[in-house]
Amino acid sequence: MDTKKILFVSSEVMPYMPENELSKTAFDLAKAINQISGQIRIFMPRFGVVNERRHQLHEVIRLSGMNLVINDNDMPLIIKVASIPKERMQVYFIDNEELFKRKFVYTDSDDKLFEDNDDRMIFFARGVVETVKKLNWVPDIIQVHGWMAALLPMYIKTFFKEEPLFASSKIVYSVYNTPFEGQISNKLIDKLKFDKIPDEAIAGLENADYYSLIEKAISFSDAVVVASETLDDKSQEIIKAANKPVMDYADSESLKTKYKAFCEEHLLEEE
Repeated sequence: MDTKKILFVSSEVMPYMPENELSKTAFDLAKAINQISGQIRIFMPRFGVVNERRHQLHEVIRLSGMNLVINDNDMPLIIKVASIPKERMQVYFIDNEELFKRKFVYTDSDDKLFEDNDDRMIFFARGVVETVKKLNWVPDIIQVHGWMAALLPMYIKTFFKEEPLFASSKIVYSVYNTPFEGQISNKLIDKLKFDKIPDEAIAGLENADYYSLIEKAISFSDAVVVASETLDDKSQEIIKAANKPVMDYADSESLKTKYKAFCEEHLLEEE
């Protein structure tokens, strides 16, 4: 594990987002792997609540300058980077002012899901992959956190299936106790069809809610991590039905050891 390359993709990471179970676990796990000399890259959206001046974000010109076409709309991809103090870990931020520069993260001032969360999810997933391609960095494991990143496993296995960079990558999806009320825009499925994602792959996302998103993420992943000490019954049922290797919940003290052993047993056994 100490020579492996791990790509961490999370909708939230400390210290750039407020501390919660998702942002803290994503940070703790990346830090743990970094400490055992694993080579890591961390990606998250550059939400408007991220203080660029305080955290010293700067644009990476050589990685920026690309446009992603989402449902026939050109959207500029801007890549910013910052270093987590004392940890020697770089975080890459997927940015687009139209999609992410706002005062709230997932919901508006009335606590309703943003209508364009579908665009944001697609842009984030594709932006991560396109940036990793530019870095020419081949990950052994792609560790995905949060529902905002839930489309990434599907995109890697379908839209980018011919990309040799990810041919041997194993995808792990972490499930948190973070269900949201409501649904993602019903236009999501049309936008996935625009990207020529196969019908069988997008089945079940016609009225995408939290559970259909995590179910889809798990179905395109190679393994699952239970990231919350308790999960609701429906999340547990989805994990069980997927019949994938599952790492049970681990607290911060045992996370490094347990995750390392899990990956070596289920994902890196041929190495």
